Amino acid sequence: MIDHMSSYATDFEATRSFYESVLGVLGYAVQQNLSFDADPDLPGRKATAFGPAGKTTFWVIEVREPSSPRHTAFTADDRDAVDAFHAAGLTAGGSDLGPPGLRPVYHPDYYGSFLTDPDGNNVEAVCHAPS
Repeated sequence: MIDHMSSYATDFEATRSFYESVLGVLGYAVQQNLSFDADPDLPGRKATAFGPAGKTTFWVIEVREPSSPRHTAFTADDRDAVDAFHAAGLTAGGSDLGPPGLRPVYHPDYYGSFLTDPDGNNVEAVCHAPS
């Protein structure tokens, strides 16, 4: 079980806005905003945590230099939510890495969509339930 994950952003505001759009359709919202002004290792940097009510499960953290792309998959309740995630991501400035659809290579009911966020990270929404 994953407690929380983070993604790093050189363009913090664009990346934060992207995740606010795509995660909103999955029922996630901003749960916490931080500024690291007092931290000598991260002066002036920001972070935003998203999650379901009261949980900080996915963080976007501002960095100065790009890091290796990451892959993060978010659970969607149904296939309509996967479709909405993909549409919201494209509208919010993401790029298409794979439109919503079945991916039977993983299992017969694997329905997912793939995007890149503004920093090039691979993000996915997936529903494992049968149609």
